[in-house]
Amino acid sequence: MTAPLRVCLPAQNLLDALTPIDGVEFVLWDLDGPAPEGRLDLLVPGYMGKPSALAALEGVDVGLVQSQSIGYDGVAAVLPDGVTFANAAGVHETSTAELAVGMMVASQRGIPDFVRNQDTGTWDNSPRPSLADRRVLLVGYGGVGKAIEARLLPFETDVTRMASRAREDERGTIFGIDSLYEQLPLHEIVVVSVPLGEQTQQLVDAKFLAAMPDGALLVNVARGPVADTDALLAETSSGRLRAALDVTDPEPLPADHPLWTVPGVLITPHVGGASSAMFPRMVRLLRKQIGLLLEGKDPVNVVLP
Repeated sequence: MTAPLRVCLPAQNLLDALTPIDGVEFVLWDLDGPAPEGRLDLLVPGYMGKPSALAALEGVDVGLVQSQSIGYDGVAAVLPDGVTFANAAGVHETSTAELAVGMMVASQRGIPDFVRNQDTGTWDNSPRPSLADRRVLLVGYGGVGKAIEARLLPFETDVTRMASRAREDERGTIFGIDSLYEQLPLHEIVVVSVPLGEQTQQLVDAKFLAAMPDGALLVNVARGPVADTDALLAETSSGRLRAALDVTDPEPLPADHPLWTVPGVLITPHVGGASSAMFPRMVRLLRKQIGLLLEGKDPVNVVLP
């Protein structure tokens, strides 16, 4: 008799959503406390856990680690040798793009100001800039960037795409990152959705921000360290630039950090993927991975080793 595929999940809700599957034995473990005995063919860590939690896998017989996040910065340093790691590409793009566009609409149309005015009964109906007709630069054209583009186009925006290298597709030119400083001055909204790595650490620095035109909006749905917080604080505090940030550095942002109170800065607490859209998409990805493993095929979304 063939041994069942052993799948380790971090929480009961995933177990309830996936069981039963013929040929699969499910176990629960959230990387805290002793590991289950025996081989774990597929292991899912908890959502938004720190990469350091994967150190608990040392000495455990694990085949594939299936993350619940798209980003995997810091994982390579702690992932035990011989363990394969897959990210959650396809799970968070919908939700993150939805938040990114929502933050753009809110920032452009002054919704944070209207919410504050509601506390004092202030009626300020001065005109605000639209999202329509704005020139938007997408810095990062992976799954999240493409999902943001798909939602921006119906808003009648003019979208420019930028990836690590230049190429063409059915919509035309995708610029390479080498033309960043040519493109930044041409766009009123700049959306950053690049993965965090050596090339993107503090990509949004003083030079980057200085190249953006007066009154422009920076949207960061990547990772906090992609931006230089001091440079961002300087440009937004002066009123020259605005920002909509789902991620910050440090994170969580301390309650007394001056960025919280800068006019024109909208902050959400790293909730791009944290919506009701995540769970069903995560379940679908896990079902796909389990099906592939049962068939003896390679899993999808493998990013390490």
